[in-house]
Amino acid sequence: MTHFLDLVRPAAGTALMSEWLTGTAERSRTAADAVMDQWAAAETPSGRLAQHVFLSTDGAGLLFYAQWTSDEDHLAWARAHRARAVSHIDTLVPGIERPGLARTRLTRSVVHDAERPAGVFVVSTMAVDDVKAAVVPASGLLAAHVHLTSDGERAMVVAEWTDVASHAAATADGDSYKRYTLYHA
Repeated sequence: MTHFLDLVRPAAGTALMSEWLTGTAERSRTAADAVMDQWAAAETPSGRLAQHVFLSTDGAGLLFYAQWTSDEDHLAWARAHRARAVSHIDTLVPGIERPGLARTRLTRSVVHDAERPAGVFVVSTMAVDDVKAAVVPASGLLAAHVHLTSDGERAMVVAEWTDVASHAAATADGDSYKRYTLYHA
C-alpha cells in the first residue's frame, strides 16, 4: 500500500480535506468513481497538484485530500466549476452530506517505520496542544502527518497504521477519528 508521503506534493501551498458522508459502501464507491471519471474527463486546473480519494473503513463515506498551489487558486476554480461538478455527483448519489472543507497545511511528518506498508489511514482532528500525543510511537503506528488548519487553532493528523487492529488496540474510548483506505491517487 502507498505511504502518505508518497502522495505529498512539496509545492503545495494548501492541503484541503473534505469528508463526504454517503451512508453505505456502495454509495461511497459510486460517488468516488463518478468524481474520478470527472477528473479524467476534465482539464486539470493549473493550481491543483494532486487529489486523492479515501474510503472509510465503515463504508459510510469518503475523504478527499487535495493539494493546491494556494487557497486563491482553489477558490478561483471552486467559484467557476464546483457547483456543476457537485451537482453531477448529487444526481448519481443523492443525499450526500458534506460537513465542510478544512483548509490545512502539512507542517510536519513523524515517520516511525518507512518499510512496512500502511493498511489504514486514520484522520483525527484535535487541538494543536494535543498533537504531541498523536505522534508518539505505538505498536503499529507507522507515521503521523500533522496538518494545521488555516486559522492555526486545530490540527488534523493523518496517521498511517499497519492495520485496524493495531489502531484499535492503541486507541482510548472516546477518541475522535475516522479510518480510511486509499481508493484513488
